[in-house]
Amino acid sequence: MSTSFSSRQMRCDDAGIGPVPHIRIIGGLSECPGCGLYQRLPELAPGQQALCTRCGQKLARRRRTAPLATPLAFCISSAAFYLAALASSLMTLDVYGRQRTVDLLTGPMELMHEGWGEAGILVGAVTVLAPAVAIGFMFAILYAAARPQLPDWGPRILVWYDKLRPWSMVEVYILGIFVAYTKLTDMAHVDVGPAVYLIGALMLTMAATDSTLDTEMIWQHRRIDSLTRAEGGGRVVVDYAHVDDIGMPPVDHLVACSSCGLVGELAHPVSNLRCVGVCPRCEHKVWRRLPQTLTRTTAFLIAAVVFYIPANLYPVMTFTRMGGGGGHTIIEGALELWADGMIPLALLVFFASITVPMLKIASLGWMIIQTWRGARGHLVARTRLFRVVDMVGRWSMIDVFMISILVAVVRFNFMASVTANAGMVAFAAVVILTLLAAWSFDPRIMWDAAGRNGPVTDGLPPGVVAAVDQGGPASSLSPAETRPASMEPDLA
Repeated sequence: MSTSFSSRQMRCDDAGIGPVPHIRIIGGLSECPGCGLYQRLPELAPGQQALCTRCGQKLARRRRTAPLATPLAFCISSAAFYLAALASSLMTLDVYGRQRTVDLLTGPMELMHEGWGEAGILVGAVTVLAPAVAIGFMFAILYAAARPQLPDWGPRILVWYDKLRPWSMVEVYILGIFVAYTKLTDMAHVDVGPAVYLIGALMLTMAATDSTLDTEMIWQHRRIDSLTRAEGGGRVVVDYAHVDDIGMPPVDHLVACSSCGLVGELAHPVSNLRCVGVCPRCEHKVWRRLPQTLTRTTAFLIAAVVFYIPANLYPVMTFTRMGGGGGHTIIEGALELWADGMIPLALLVFFASITVPMLKIASLGWMIIQTWRGARGHLVARTRLFRVVDMVGRWSMIDVFMISILVAVVRFNFMASVTANAGMVAFAAVVILTLLAAWSFDPRIMWDAAGRNGPVTDGLPPGVVAAVDQGGPASSLSPAETRPASMEPDLA
């Protein structure tokens, strides 16, 4: 990391923590985002990644590909596929000689036309708007990274890209198209439009862009001033030291930025309850742990449970054909696929739409209860389970996307029609609330509650504040484990 700095302002929160007189940036040190263990990062060769020695979380990775040219090529391809998909037809349905052709925007528009505006906005946002903004942000990031010095707006765009990218659900939409297609083939002739293939290509190129982008290289281009000013006018001294030169600082004086990974040492112990300030590298607010992580996660989970009941009891859509038909719940849709002999697809829908939301709620609930108890068992298993929960949560949107496609394409009045029902809105709410619950939960708090991350205990449940580290170190100067890097798309 560069030790030369450019002027950036430091400020503290409104809670009155006061100006930080001195902060030392610690090079060669990384905090595991999964368990909170501070470890020395080894020098990585291209094709290697560093893994946490305690929980196996990926800490850093060096790409084999060209750091800017490769993601730029994939990003240009993504933009081309996206624009072509918008201008192409998605699907054409022929019912007794009557045809209807739809595109990407038809589904959200029809949902809003039927009175389900919130569902239509959600589908349009995650399938049309979010991919476009993500591609635009990526172009801006690559342009900023290509300049000799990272512009002031570069870090903000990179931080916002990381927050926005999970909302781009192109890969889930592809499965929704596939499920909708299998349902439509039973009733009429279906022609798949070029937009389906373009969306599939868009999914691959966006994943390849993320996989080949070297964010650590971009952050290393960010220059930090050695003397900054606090919001109240006071000066904040920022200096740099490498962990190999000074050794491991006290763990309760360390804090890592959750956006760019910069590790800093303060002159006083860091509180879990208050914002430390603003990161001098990315300008993101720095907290030792996500604020009110247990309270927020619990609130989102309770809301998800409330919506989960009507989501499974009420019909998600009504299908009528020649005047007959009726409502279908999520489980009835899976059983219908099973009865039609589409067993793999039925299992996929059952897993994504019924099992995943239930397991997410149960898993996060178990983690919260174990944290409140200060449980020390199965910490690695709980951390890995959280990573799985965080990764698979978006795939429950398959049914919502499928319904939006069916509502758009099956509109033949008395002959055949599909309309959305309240169960779909409730189910979409469950998916979004469980996503927010997972993103609000800080897995490091499980290790804090077990006494594995040093003496900082404020903000923990009262019953576990006296926990003592008896099972492992709170910090480590041994290198993180290194393994050859996988070139698979980064799904995180």
